[in-house]
Amino acid sequence: MSTANTVSAKVVTTHVLSEMKLRGEKIAMLTAYDYSMARILDNAGIDVILVGDSASNVMAGNITTLPITLDQMIYHAASVHNAVSRALVVVDLPFGSYQGNSLEALQSAIRVMKETGCAAVKLEGGIEIIDSIKRIISAGIPIMGHLGLMPQSIHKFGTYTVRAKHDEEAEKLITDAKLLEEAGCFAIVLEKIPADLAGVIARELKIPVIGIGAGPQTDGQVLVLHDMLGINQDFSPRFLRRYHNLYAEITGSVTTYINDVKSSDFPNEREQY
Repeated sequence: MSTANTVSAKVVTTHVLSEMKLRGEKIAMLTAYDYSMARILDNAGIDVILVGDSASNVMAGNITTLPITLDQMIYHAASVHNAVSRALVVVDLPFGSYQGNSLEALQSAIRVMKETGCAAVKLEGGIEIIDSIKRIISAGIPIMGHLGLMPQSIHKFGTYTVRAKHDEEAEKLITDAKLLEEAGCFAIVLEKIPADLAGVIARELKIPVIGIGAGPQTDGQVLVLHDMLGINQDFSPRFLRRYHNLYAEITGSVTTYINDVKSSDFPNEREQY
């Protein structure tokens, strides 16, 4: 039996993630956007499933995460929730659903919780959105923060390059991380920042810090499922480890099916009534 399958069957909650950090157990997190994939991840023993706004890219073919709507995120999140019995399911609030208006942010978060059944939401940003974070948490809704490279702010940054390489931005990131913890966030994702900086933040914060392109010193890791399985071949950052090449495998299977149909090999006598 694999190591993943021997993991405790206890349902993962925000409290469980805190316990994992305390005992030094790494947190494994992946994205999912549909029932079938989420069921596979949950059965494999994943700790956290993120219904990411990266669905805008990998499911809809958009160049950025900005176009995806709250209604679309709710559809994906409800599909994932229906598949999961153990993992903690976190949902990205999409661009335009929480920035600049804390009441709208609360209404967006309430819709996600009521209409999907998922356990928490994730927001990008620090002090700029602290009012929205506080208002959502005051309603009893758990929040996972997100700092470093923030894809929803790509037009502000103008690039997907590594963030916080210089002292001023690094200091702001540390300040924002502490601010999110003080506001009540249960965890923070750090994306594409120097590994040593991520390590400093992970050690200084009591809440779990999950990295993507942030080195090994964080309390856990997250990747986009379609990237790590090799379904998406167009994205190859340094931090990505491809665990499979499903693009080639699926292409081969479909090609064989096409040939079998055209040659009348499929269906054969055993595959008919």
